Amino acid sequence: MNNKTLTLTIVIPVYNEQGYLKACLDSIAKQIVMPDEVIVVDNNSTDKSAQIAKSYPFVKLMIETKQGVVFARNTGFDAAKSDIIGRIDADTVLPENWVQRVIAEFEDPKVAAVTGPVSYYDMPLPRLNYQVNHLMCKFTHRWSSDGPFLYGSNMAIRRNVWERVKKHTCLDQDMHEDIDLAIHLRKANYPIDYTKKILAKASGRRTNDSLAGFVEYMAMHRRAYTRHNLHNFAMYFAMFMWLLGYFFIHPWRDIWYSIYSRSKKHYPFTRKVRKNPMSS
Repeated sequence: MNNKTLTLTIVIPVYNEQGYLKACLDSIAKQIVMPDEVIVVDNNSTDKSAQIAKSYPFVKLMIETKQGVVFARNTGFDAAKSDIIGRIDADTVLPENWVQRVIAEFEDPKVAAVTGPVSYYDMPLPRLNYQVNHLMCKFTHRWSSDGPFLYGSNMAIRRNVWERVKKHTCLDQDMHEDIDLAIHLRKANYPIDYTKKILAKASGRRTNDSLAGFVEYMAMHRRAYTRHNLHNFAMYFAMFMWLLGYFFIHPWRDIWYSIYSRSKKHYPFTRKVRKNPMSS
């Protein structure tokens, strides 16, 4: 792999993602600057996810038998050997300059972690939904010091920072592990950078969930903050915006998927409900 001052490992926790993992790994294979290491952590998949990962020569496949994305994440992060640990989801599709831009962000020694917005490639108006996502994240990052966040689908952290904070992170299965990590970085006075320069594409299949399931998923967002005695307007603003998006998309999703499937080039999509990544 490429020789560079800063090295980067990409970690991808995976549970039954055979429909998405290939597009994710293909996007890594097309990077202008290849990562030094790619770790796929299989979390008890019963489909062909592991076989797909093995078919890519640059992938190191690991197994985590304790169910839950937080355990798979920790296994991958602990195994990473690079200066920087990039974290994405199996349904993330990276632009060709993602690795290059992440490394550039960490050339600033003050940056401990970085995250960026996502464009939901299988939802209507991906360029517009990216702008909405970016404005919401920018507002939260700038105006809510009590609302630190990282997107598990598009983030990176210095490995030496992870080594210092990992023992303090929570293993609770009823709140989001990426938000929990961000909170512990804040408590340890490690700054998180937010920038639209490291845009990534992700699936919006969470909107396939029932209203009750979606609300519970959003409650995990709130719970991550309140369990650490953090209360902020941005937290509720973000939940409101996610719910607004759900009510806009959910009733029309079958029509949209029918249109999307007929396009000449489309990313993977499914009408199935996505498993809650924190549940066992």
